[in-house]
Amino acid sequence: MNGTIRSATKIASVFVAIAAAGVLSPALGQTREKLLYVSVGENSRPPIGWVQFCQDRPWECRAERSEPRDVDLTAAARKEMERVNRFVNERIKPLTDLEHYGVIEKWTYPEDGYGDCEDYVLLKRRMLMQLGWPREALLITVVRDKKGDGHSVLTVRTNKGEFILDNQVEEILPWSQTGYRYTKRQSQSDPNIWVSLGDDRPTPYVASQAR
Repeated sequence: MNGTIRSATKIASVFVAIAAAGVLSPALGQTREKLLYVSVGENSRPPIGWVQFCQDRPWECRAERSEPRDVDLTAAARKEMERVNRFVNERIKPLTDLEHYGVIEKWTYPEDGYGDCEDYVLLKRRMLMQLGWPREALLITVVRDKKGDGHSVLTVRTNKGEFILDNQVEEILPWSQTGYRYTKRQSQSDPNIWVSLGDDRPTPYVASQAR
Protein backbone atom coordinates (compact mmCIF):
# COMPACT_ATOMS: atom_id res chain seq x y z
CA MET A 1 0.00 0.00 0.00
CA ASN A 2 2.76 2.42 0.95
CA GLY A 3 4.54 1.57 -2.31
CA THR A 4 1.40 2.43 -4.27
CA ILE A 5 1.10 5.78 -2.48
CA ARG A 6 4.76 6.59 -3.10
CA SER A 7 4.35 5.68 -6.78
CA ALA A 8 1.25 7.85 -7.13
CA THR A 9 3.01 10.71 -5.37
CA LYS A 10 6.00 10.40 -7.69
CA ILE A 11 3.78 10.40 -10.78
CA ALA A 12 1.91 13.44 -9.46
CA SER A 13 5.17 15.30 -8.88
CA VAL A 14 6.26 14.51 -12.44
CA PHE A 15 3.03 15.98 -13.79
CA VAL A 16 3.50 19.09 -11.63
CA ALA A 17 7.01 19.53 -13.01
CA ILE A 18 5.79 19.10 -16.58
CA ALA A 19 3.00 21.59 -16.03
CA ALA A 20 5.44 24.07 -14.49
CA ALA A 21 7.59 23.74 -17.59
CA GLY A 22 4.57 24.69 -19.67
CA VAL A 23 4.16 21.38 -21.51
CA LEU A 24 0.58 20.94 -20.25
CA SER A 25 -0.24 24.63 -20.01
CA PRO A 26 -2.31 26.05 -22.90
CA ALA A 27 -1.97 29.48 -21.30
CA LEU A 28 1.80 29.39 -21.78
CA GLY A 29 1.33 28.50 -25.43
CA GLN A 30 -1.03 31.43 -25.81
CA THR A 31 1.52 33.74 -24.17
CA ARG A 32 4.20 32.64 -26.60
CA GLU A 33 1.78 33.22 -29.47
CA LYS A 34 1.01 36.73 -28.17
CA LEU A 35 4.71 37.52 -27.99
CA LEU A 36 4.95 37.09 -31.74
CA TYR A 37 2.88 40.25 -32.22
CA VAL A 38 2.62 43.44 -30.20
CA SER A 39 -0.84 44.37 -28.91
CA VAL A 40 -2.52 47.08 -31.01
CA GLY A 41 -4.83 49.60 -29.35
CA GLU A 42 -6.85 52.66 -30.28
CA ASN A 43 -5.98 55.26 -32.89
CA SER A 44 -3.24 57.68 -31.86
CA ARG A 45 -1.98 61.03 -33.08
CA PRO A 46 0.61 60.76 -35.87
CA PRO A 47 4.08 62.05 -35.01
CA ILE A 48 4.63 65.63 -36.13
CA GLY A 49 7.60 64.42 -38.17
CA TRP A 50 5.33 62.18 -40.24
CA VAL A 51 2.80 64.98 -40.73
CA GLN A 52 5.50 67.34 -41.99
CA PHE A 53 7.02 64.61 -44.16
CA CYS A 54 3.64 64.18 -45.84
CA GLN A 55 3.32 67.92 -46.34
CA ASP A 56 6.73 68.01 -48.02
CA ARG A 57 6.15 64.82 -50.04
CA PRO A 58 2.39 64.38 -50.46
CA TRP A 59 2.86 61.75 -53.18
CA GLU A 60 4.63 59.56 -50.63
CA CYS A 61 1.61 59.51 -48.34
CA ARG A 62 -1.25 59.06 -50.79
CA ALA A 63 -2.65 55.66 -50.01
CA GLU A 64 -6.10 54.11 -50.07
CA ARG A 65 -7.22 51.92 -47.20
CA SER A 66 -6.29 48.30 -47.80
CA GLU A 67 -6.45 44.90 -46.15
CA PRO A 68 -3.59 44.14 -43.73
CA ARG A 69 -0.94 41.89 -45.27
CA ASP A 70 1.97 40.08 -43.65
CA VAL A 71 5.18 38.96 -45.31
CA ASP A 72 5.76 35.26 -45.87
CA LEU A 73 9.10 35.01 -44.09
CA THR A 74 10.91 32.53 -46.28
CA ALA A 75 14.68 32.06 -46.10
CA ALA A 76 15.04 34.24 -49.19
CA ALA A 77 12.86 36.99 -47.69
CA ARG A 78 14.86 36.89 -44.47
CA LYS A 79 18.12 37.34 -46.38
CA GLU A 80 16.68 40.22 -48.39
CA MET A 81 15.48 41.96 -45.24
CA GLU A 82 18.90 41.50 -43.61
CA ARG A 83 20.65 42.81 -46.71
CA VAL A 84 18.57 46.00 -46.81
CA ASN A 85 18.98 46.57 -43.07
CA ARG A 86 22.74 46.09 -43.23
CA PHE A 87 23.14 48.25 -46.35
CA VAL A 88 21.33 51.25 -44.85
CA ASN A 89 23.02 50.93 -41.45
CA GLU A 90 26.46 50.81 -43.06
CA ARG A 91 25.93 53.56 -45.66
CA ILE A 92 24.16 56.18 -43.54
CA LYS A 93 26.03 58.07 -40.83
CA PRO A 94 24.08 59.14 -37.71
CA LEU A 95 23.44 62.86 -37.35
CA THR A 96 20.74 64.63 -35.35
CA ASP A 97 18.21 66.85 -37.08
CA LEU A 98 19.46 69.83 -35.10
CA GLU A 99 23.00 69.29 -36.37
CA HIS A 100 21.83 68.41 -39.85
CA TYR A 101 19.02 70.85 -40.57
CA GLY A 102 19.00 73.24 -37.62
CA VAL A 103 15.57 72.03 -36.45
CA ILE A 104 14.59 69.63 -33.67
CA GLU A 105 12.55 67.27 -35.84
CA LYS A 106 12.61 66.60 -39.58
CA TRP A 107 11.73 63.29 -41.26
CA THR A 108 13.25 62.83 -44.69
CA TYR A 109 15.38 60.49 -46.76
CA PRO A 110 19.11 60.57 -45.93
CA GLU A 111 20.07 61.46 -49.49
CA ASP A 112 23.35 63.09 -48.46
CA GLY A 113 24.42 60.05 -46.44
CA TYR A 114 23.47 61.45 -43.02
CA GLY A 115 20.35 61.08 -40.92
CA ASP A 116 18.72 60.20 -37.63
CA CYS A 117 16.63 57.15 -36.73
CA GLU A 118 13.51 58.17 -38.68
CA ASP A 119 15.58 58.73 -41.82
CA TYR A 120 17.03 55.22 -41.57
CA VAL A 121 13.50 53.86 -41.19
CA LEU A 122 12.12 55.77 -44.16
CA LEU A 123 14.91 54.55 -46.42
CA LYS A 124 14.61 50.91 -45.35
CA ARG A 125 10.85 51.08 -45.85
CA ARG A 126 11.20 52.56 -49.33
CA MET A 127 13.87 50.07 -50.40
CA LEU A 128 11.80 47.08 -49.27
CA MET A 129 8.71 48.44 -51.02
CA GLN A 130 10.74 48.89 -54.20
CA LEU A 131 11.69 45.23 -53.90
CA GLY A 132 8.00 44.30 -53.85
CA TRP A 133 7.36 44.02 -50.12
CA PRO A 134 3.81 45.07 -49.14
CA ARG A 135 3.46 48.48 -47.55
CA GLU A 136 0.95 47.01 -45.12
CA ALA A 137 3.71 44.93 -43.52
CA LEU A 138 6.26 47.76 -43.20
CA LEU A 139 5.28 49.93 -40.26
CA ILE A 140 7.13 52.96 -38.92
CA THR A 141 7.12 52.50 -35.15
CA VAL A 142 7.82 54.86 -32.24
CA VAL A 143 9.39 53.36 -29.11
CA ARG A 144 11.16 54.30 -25.90
CA ASP A 145 14.69 52.95 -25.84
CA LYS A 146 16.52 51.50 -22.85
CA LYS A 147 17.34 55.01 -21.63
CA GLY A 148 13.73 56.12 -21.94
CA ASP A 149 14.46 58.32 -24.96
CA GLY A 150 12.22 58.46 -28.01
CA HIS A 151 13.39 56.33 -30.93
CA SER A 152 11.99 55.07 -34.23
CA VAL A 153 12.35 51.64 -35.83
CA LEU A 154 10.78 49.73 -38.69
CA THR A 155 8.44 46.89 -37.74
CA VAL A 156 8.13 44.15 -40.36
CA ARG A 157 4.97 42.07 -39.90
CA THR A 158 5.45 38.47 -41.01
CA ASN A 159 3.65 35.16 -40.69
CA LYS A 160 6.29 34.25 -38.08
CA GLY A 161 5.96 37.34 -35.93
CA GLU A 162 7.05 40.97 -35.96
CA PHE A 163 10.69 41.84 -36.50
CA ILE A 164 12.49 45.12 -35.86
CA LEU A 165 14.91 46.85 -38.21
CA ASP A 166 16.96 49.27 -36.14
CA ASN A 167 19.87 51.58 -36.87
CA GLN A 168 21.21 51.10 -33.33
CA VAL A 169 21.39 47.31 -33.50
CA GLU A 170 22.93 45.25 -36.28
CA GLU A 171 20.84 42.13 -35.69
CA ILE A 172 17.19 41.98 -36.71
CA LEU A 173 15.30 40.96 -33.56
CA PRO A 174 11.73 39.93 -32.71
CA TRP A 175 9.90 42.93 -31.25
CA SER A 176 9.78 41.37 -27.78
CA GLN A 177 13.56 40.96 -27.58
CA THR A 178 14.66 44.54 -28.28
CA GLY A 179 14.30 45.91 -24.75
CA TYR A 180 12.18 48.78 -26.09
CA ARG A 181 8.80 50.01 -24.84
CA TYR A 182 6.42 50.29 -27.77
CA THR A 183 4.37 53.47 -28.08
CA LYS A 184 2.66 53.71 -31.47
CA ARG A 185 3.01 52.86 -35.13
CA GLN A 186 1.33 53.09 -38.51
CA SER A 187 -1.86 51.12 -39.06
CA GLN A 188 -1.55 48.22 -41.48
CA SER A 189 -4.63 49.38 -43.35
CA ASP A 190 -3.60 53.03 -43.73
CA PRO A 191 -0.09 54.50 -43.25
CA ASN A 192 -1.60 57.88 -42.32
CA ILE A 193 -3.48 56.40 -39.39
CA TRP A 194 -1.41 55.65 -36.30
CA VAL A 195 -2.36 53.25 -33.53
CA SER A 196 -1.23 52.96 -29.92
CA LEU A 197 0.67 49.83 -28.85
CA GLY A 198 0.38 47.73 -25.73
CA ASP A 199 2.61 45.04 -24.28
CA ASP A 200 1.61 41.46 -23.51
CA ARG A 201 4.98 40.38 -22.17
CA PRO A 202 4.95 38.66 -18.76
CA THR A 203 5.64 40.99 -15.83
CA PRO A 204 9.14 39.61 -14.94
CA TYR A 205 10.26 40.14 -18.53
CA VAL A 206 8.91 43.67 -18.60
CA ALA A 207 10.49 44.53 -15.28
CA SER A 208 13.88 43.29 -16.41
CA GLN A 209 13.85 45.62 -19.40
CA ALA A 210 12.07 48.70 -18.07
CA ARG A 211 14.21 51.72 -17.40
